[in-house]
Amino acid sequence: MRIITGIAKGRRILAPEGIETRPTSDRVKEALFNIIQYKIDGSIILDLFAGTGNLGLEAVSRGAQRCVFIEHNRNTYKILLRNIEYLGFNGKSEAYNQDAFTALKILARREEKYDIIFLDPPYGKGYIEKAIELISHFDLLSDEGIIASEHDKTDELPEKIGLLKVYRSERYGRTKITFWNKEEYNG
Repeated sequence: MRIITGIAKGRRILAPEGIETRPTSDRVKEALFNIIQYKIDGSIILDLFAGTGNLGLEAVSRGAQRCVFIEHNRNTYKILLRNIEYLGFNGKSEAYNQDAFTALKILARREEKYDIIFLDPPYGKGYIEKAIELISHFDLLSDEGIIASEHDKTDELPEKIGLLKVYRSERYGRTKITFWNKEEYNG
């Protein structure tokens, strides 16, 4: 894994050995960032189920104002911290070793909205639906914000959850990226 472009272009990201995580491939990441590139500069990012920080770190490299990373696995979280340090993104990053759903409840108390939320949980467990339900309930997405959720192509997601709706889906091999925004936003 590597940072594709921006101030950390070409720098490698550490990943745990084994199959504890399933990092977004460079091909899928590049396609995702080609779609959302116009939203990144100056944005506030939430990288839920962050793993090694692959998506959030790419966003910071491309000009995001800052990123909040949430990773539950202790070993992966340690690698995430090392990646933030290695890339020199400490001043633009907050990382928490926390269950994603508990973290959403805690983040709601901060009354902060996120411009881009990355959801890349373990496939096939219903985590995307649960996370989007909480994001909608706590109104964590900015008015023109987007959610990019990565899942297996066979996972069926509803078209609408709470105040959030699907506005685009793209498939890359076995991986599917589904984009969500607020229902009243037509952009």
